[in-house]
Amino acid sequence: MKVVDLASLSSAQRDRAATLLVEAFVEMAPDAWPTSDEARGEIESMLSSDKIALAAVEDDVIFGIIGGQPTYAKVWELHPLGVTPAAQRRGVGSALVWELERRIREAGGLTLMLGSDDEAGWTNLAGLDVYPDPLTALANLRDVKGHPFVFYRKLGFAVVGIIPDANGFGKPDILMAKRL
Repeated sequence: MKVVDLASLSSAQRDRAATLLVEAFVEMAPDAWPTSDEARGEIESMLSSDKIALAAVEDDVIFGIIGGQPTYAKVWELHPLGVTPAAQRRGVGSALVWELERRIREAGGLTLMLGSDDEAGWTNLAGLDVYPDPLTALANLRDVKGHPFVFYRKLGFAVVGIIPDANGFGKPDILMAKRL
C-alpha cells in the first residue's frame, strides 16, 4: 500500500473515495455524508490549494483517505479520515495519519487537532446532559462500542475538550490534539 496525493487520482478513483466516505461513516455518523453526491462535495473541497488530501492505494484500489487544513497559525485540523470497513484495523488509518503529520510538520505546523463526534452512542457520554460541568463528564470518558477516540489515543492524541450537543442533544464532539 502507498499513500499518494488525492489530487493525483483519476476522476473515477475520486468517485470511489466519495463512496468510501459514505461507507466508512454510515454506522458511526450517518449524517456526515449520507449520499455520494455530498461526499463528492467533500472530496472536491479537500482538493483546495491550502489543504492536504491523501489516499491509501494499492493496485488502484482506494482503502482510505485523509485530509488536513490549517486552522490557526501553527495548528492544523485533521478532517476527514475514512477507511473502508474491510480495511479497518489493518494499519491503513495509522499510515494516513503519519503521512499527514509528516507533511504538516514540513509546512511548519506544530499541532494537529480533530473532532471525533459521538453521534451513534459509542461512548458513555452519549445521551447525557453534560452541563453544567462538561469537563467533569469528559474526565470520565469511556469507550462502549469501538469509538475512534481510542484509535487516536494510540497514535498519541490527547482529549483536550468537548463540544456538548454538537450534533443534537447528547451527541458531543470530542476534541483531540497532538503536538507534532
